Order: sequence, then C-alpha cells, then structure tokens
Amino acid sequence: MTYWALNAVFLAVVAVVALAAVLSRRAPEWRAVGLTALAVLLMTAVFDNVMIAADLFWYNPDRISGAFLGLTPLEDFAYAIAAVVLLPSLWHLIGGRNDVR
Repeated sequence: MTYWALNAVFLAVVAVVALAAVLSRRAPEWRAVGLTALAVLLMTAVFDNVMIAADLFWYNPDRISGAFLGLTPLEDFAYAIAAVVLLPSLWHLIGGRNDVR
C-alpha cells in the first residue's frame, strides 16, 4: 500500500466528520482552521525536513510518489491537514466546552 492510499483512507474519514459538522450547523470557523493549517503545514515542512536530514526516520522509496518539498515527501503533509480539520470538527460535533453556538 502506498502512502497516498493510506492517506486516502483516513482523509475520507476526516471528510465525513467535517461534512457531518457542516450539516449539523455546528461547523468550526473555517477561516481559523485555514490559518491554523497554514501554520501547521509550515511547521511540518520545517521540522520534518530537519528530522529527515538528521536521519531520525525515512520513507520506503517504493511507497512514496516521488514529489518532495525539500526532503519531505508531499504525502507527509496529509497528517497535518487531517489533524487541523478533524479536531475542531469533532470538538464542535460533541459540543466541546465553551462552544457558544
């Protein structure tokens, strides 16, 4: 299984949860989610490149697409996107503390 195939599975789950939040009219503030995504993606780019350069981990070359941002394969950014969308969507769906809507 490639990293993109694995990403597709969990990003589909994230999309379903985000859609449920939107349809329930309890969706997070998407502008804030977008700004957070920019910050998290930037940090992912910087720190993943540092960790890969330091040989802390590596990717199976047979499982990646071959598209990179520095040393980091693009597939690695899916985890950051999933976290930034999933967590606030779940928070609003379950009625997290201080949810004033």
